[in-house]
Amino acid sequence: MTFLIPSRILRPMRFSLSRLALVCLAGFALSGCVGEDSALVSPASFKTGIEKDPKLLVATTRLPVGDPPKKPWFSSERSADLIFAEARLTPPSDSLLSRVTASDWSIAKVENVDRSNAAQAFAQAAFGRDLLLYIHGYKESFETAATSTVDLSEGIKFAGVTGLFTWPSAASTFSYVADRESAMWSRDSLEDLLTAIAKTPSGGRIHIVAHSMGTLLTLETLRMVRASGGESAMERIGAVVLAAPDIDIDLFARGLERLGSDAKKITVISSTNDRALAVSSRLAGGIVRAGAADRERLEALGVRVADASEFGGGIINHDLFLSNREVQQVIKRAIERS
Repeated sequence: MTFLIPSRILRPMRFSLSRLALVCLAGFALSGCVGEDSALVSPASFKTGIEKDPKLLVATTRLPVGDPPKKPWFSSERSADLIFAEARLTPPSDSLLSRVTASDWSIAKVENVDRSNAAQAFAQAAFGRDLLLYIHGYKESFETAATSTVDLSEGIKFAGVTGLFTWPSAASTFSYVADRESAMWSRDSLEDLLTAIAKTPSGGRIHIVAHSMGTLLTLETLRMVRASGGESAMERIGAVVLAAPDIDIDLFARGLERLGSDAKKITVISSTNDRALAVSSRLAGGIVRAGAADRERLEALGVRVADASEFGGGIINHDLFLSNREVQQVIKRAIERS
């Protein structure tokens, strides 16, 4: 099934190409960039979700910076164990005249750190509510990943609890290969987290949105959950949205085969003019990435497809799920449908 996104004039992203060498452009292209769109803050009486309770539930395989954590809160070093924490947020000005962008939100403090029973602590914190879980891509620090999570949750006005699974990206232009290995190293921890949430009695639905390299981590982990627990282990998983998936198309097809009927939960946001995935394809020997494949090829694999190619008004076109309201509505509809 294909979603047709209505045409709309987009404001191009501003980049100064004269200041970038070609290799830096490639590295920046592969990163998760935050768009410039803005929105009005709802009046207090209409606040829901993260506006009403400005915090993020955090599950991470990064090492904390200090005890208790202090800015920048979590590093790019690997933690031997999964860690749970709550990130308290400082929201933007509560005004109808306030222009809300991701940069208007900030992390006030990180508290309630649990190093010994992280998956269960996260599950208890989300108890009884639907969960939006964001899994970031390449070249992301903890703070940029948290900002993107808030931007996503705000953009779709998610009414439940918002969470972030953040793995130890080096947040460096030249860390693509190292980041890929760190993402895959985090699979067991993500599996433990999803399993713990799914087994919590009276819990809500788990909606997953993953971006770029984070989609590979997500797909591989879902395969593991399905293999170890069968269909019943996937019952609590609602929508799975893979935005600009940086996955070898053949590997993607094999992963979907292993998911069986649960592949129908997946919506792919693709763009054939995604410059970041074009760079990734060249690094991978020319193999097409799933997020840049033709719509017909993706549909044949049994997933829902939202082709965002027409929104390619910028240079990179890799983060449209954050920067474009129409693309965000695809995510919102996927969650509502599930």
